Amino acid sequence: MEVYSTEEQQAEAIKGFFRDNGVALAVGVVLGLGGLYGWKAYNQHTIETTESLSDSYTQLVENAGQEGSTLLTDADEFIKTNGSSSYSVLAAFVTAKEAVEKDDLDKAAEKLTWISVNSKNTEFKALAFTRLARIQLEQKQYDAALATLGNTLPESFKATVSELKGDVYVAKNESEQARSAYQAAVDAGGLENNSLLQIKLDNLAVAALNVPVSEK
Repeated sequence: MEVYSTEEQQAEAIKGFFRDNGVALAVGVVLGLGGLYGWKAYNQHTIETTESLSDSYTQLVENAGQEGSTLLTDADEFIKTNGSSSYSVLAAFVTAKEAVEKDDLDKAAEKLTWISVNSKNTEFKALAFTRLARIQLEQKQYDAALATLGNTLPESFKATVSELKGDVYVAKNESEQARSAYQAAVDAGGLENNSLLQIKLDNLAVAALNVPVSEK
């Protein structure tokens, strides 16, 4: 199932950002605190903690996707230990992807739901919601998928959300709602990097022409 096809670059960019800037972000937070007393000690501790967490995260995911990977079990302990840190969120994303590849959709849904509840980052939440909706669609949980997509998400996700709603409506054989959703995705700029969206709209038009008069 191509749960990750339209967002892979976005997820990689997020991971790369934290990998490249994690320590710098920690230092920035410290600088914003102001004051001089104890700053050096606190700064050093923060950097060391961030680097240690980064190393633990790298060790956790380095074997992801390989035969014999223990990521699905190890990630639970990592997240439990590190709470709702950004690295825990990233670990949950990677775990969800691994679970999808192993056809464990319930596990994937569990991790994505955890992200949507625990992450403080709106983009992370939105990414989790859209991926969770794709899994719910695959599991034929159509109403649950629509409810997930009904959450408030950033404007930049509008095209993705509308297209996903269209996919759900197609699965429910609700062609008019699907057409409206796909058109909303087009209006939100969904065709810029996604030619499949136009194919979906065209298929609905063809299907409508082939419906017997008695069924219209």
